Amino acid sequence: MPLAQPELDLLWDFSDAPASEKRLREAAESAVDPGVRAELQTQVARALGLQDRFAEADAFLDTITSDAPAVRTRVALERGRVRNSRGEPDAAVPYFRSATEVAAAADLVFLQVDALHMLAIAEPAHAGRWTARAQEVLADVTDERTLRWNVALHNNAGWTSFDAGRIDEAIAAFERAREAAVRWGTPQQVQWADEALEEARAARG
Repeated sequence: MPLAQPELDLLWDFSDAPASEKRLREAAESAVDPGVRAELQTQVARALGLQDRFAEADAFLDTITSDAPAVRTRVALERGRVRNSRGEPDAAVPYFRSATEVAAAADLVFLQVDALHMLAIAEPAHAGRWTARAQEVLADVTDERTLRWNVALHNNAGWTSFDAGRIDEAIAAFERAREAAVRWGTPQQVQWADEALEEARAARG
């Protein structure tokens, strides 16, 4: 069985990558199921990437050999994130595309949307298309943890519009992000949405 996202959430603190790395390593070492262990190892690599330890993250991903769809998707995602974080979005795109395809074929909706949202980040010129596709995937979803992706999707769309000078569009997107954060997200996501709205409204004057 793929690793349940709520279980993974408990191990992550994105504001403290070193501590997250430690917890993830410990969880991987104690995992009984080989597939779950491999998924946790991909998250160790993600924590390394967040510490700018890109070569180490890539090398760690090389050690993961599971062919399970969830693992293959996560390996591709993390290889893409490593490249995007070190300023190589063009190199990241093929990995995100691969992650999208593997996840879609295996009906791994959460990971498919993750990959689509990363494509929107790595390919800003096509962000609208990737975001729309992610929202299509979410249209029939009932799981609240998966629906939380709406927060990030609307937020990313807002900043894309903001950076392009389309302030009214940005405000509308940030308002949708806030609505999604209130419904499915975390208090911090609500705060971030409020801050984005404040900045966009100030820019409109």
